Amino acid sequence: MPITKVQPFIHEDDLAEGWKNRVLAHRLELLITSCIIVVITLTLGIGLGVGLSCVGKFRCGSSSQCISTLAQCDGVVHCDNEEDELGCVRLSGRSSVLQVQRKGEWKTVCSEDWNNWLGISACKQLGYSRYVESFFISLTSIEQDLQTTLVSINQSQSQVIKLQNAATFSKTQCSSGLVTTLKCLECGSRPQYNARIVGGNISKPGQFPWQVSLHYKSEHLCGGSIITSRWILTAAHCVYGFEDSSLWAVHVGLTEQLIHGAQSLTVESIIHHARYRPRGLNYDIALMKLARPLVFNGLVQPICLPNYGEEFMEGTMCWISGWGATEEDGETSVVLRSAMVPLISTKTCNQPEVYKGLISSLMICAGYLEGGIDSCQGDSGGPLACEDLSVWKLVGATSWGSGCALRNKPGVYTRITKSLSWIHKHMEKEEARSTPDLSKDN
Repeated sequence: MPITKVQPFIHEDDLAEGWKNRVLAHRLELLITSCIIVVITLTLGIGLGVGLSCVGKFRCGSSSQCISTLAQCDGVVHCDNEEDELGCVRLSGRSSVLQVQRKGEWKTVCSEDWNNWLGISACKQLGYSRYVESFFISLTSIEQDLQTTLVSINQSQSQVIKLQNAATFSKTQCSSGLVTTLKCLECGSRPQYNARIVGGNISKPGQFPWQVSLHYKSEHLCGGSIITSRWILTAAHCVYGFEDSSLWAVHVGLTEQLIHGAQSLTVESIIHHARYRPRGLNYDIALMKLARPLVFNGLVQPICLPNYGEEFMEGTMCWISGWGATEEDGETSVVLRSAMVPLISTKTCNQPEVYKGLISSLMICAGYLEGGIDSCQGDSGGPLACEDLSVWKLVGATSWGSGCALRNKPGVYTRITKSLSWIHKHMEKEEARSTPDLSKDN
């Protein structure tokens, strides 16, 4: 199957036209939405005397229902799909500091009264099926903005719960002087990679053990990244319009296409961001849930997701990898290729001679302004991986670009730190579905 239907790489002469099309598309959506809102507002206003404004409130995703932000993560379900009680836990900063949202406010969790049952609960709320361990670090060692609003959690019973359902105590200081950090997954390591083997851009076994090849109708179409034993992260444009999971297969642990011995797994479900549009460039992210868990063996390993608020500085050297074409409009590669590229600031990438203001806060650029090294067709959805303190983190997912390796046209990637809430909410929803009774550990 040709890859042009998921072609994210835009030619220079298409940029202006593409931008006009996106604006027109959004204007049409806005017009339709406005008409619907006016009709509904008039109807309800006449019949019920109520308005539909959600300004300053939380909107339930499955309906037009609005609830107070104080009702979000308060331990009581208000939305039909329970969305107001999802995404109430997050890991923040470089140290993976645990925070819980309680009545619409994020609070850093102190170490006192913490136990492993709470750790299991927190990991399940992040969408992980397992819990590794908790650590306690000094409050003064974490980012300043994480030190101000604090809470301790008390749950004496040995059961799995939602953290916002437990007894919480707001604090101005942690009495222990320590805060809780959490680890739900062993990730970001390369146990089978021999770093002494260097040279060339052909990847070695185990060098990128999180890299997957997504096959549609038995042909490589896109790349992706292993983020848990059941979840693959890729680009929305890879799967948009191709959501029939029975036509997809995920190939892991390979450096050459169709090599024997690599694991091939079927896909249970596909979720792309609801706000993604094929003519747009934002929200280019999707998740694939595997029908059965992966077996991690050194050649197949998950990459760590970054934490909320974590920043990756301009100039940081990261790696891109994939089976994409080695030149624009060329054939996809049989072998897994990789390259080291520096991160580029949004300010630089939005300059007139580069992408002319097209780069939003949901994107991150990486590459060389002089050209020569870049991702290309067939690399879509694959990882932009950066090493931080010997741990590899998924900073971006290959999204789009103008041509391949052209001057002033670096690769553009979906910025994962801006998509964490979306990722964890869907993982949490699926984890709760597989273990609906949170009072019992699986």
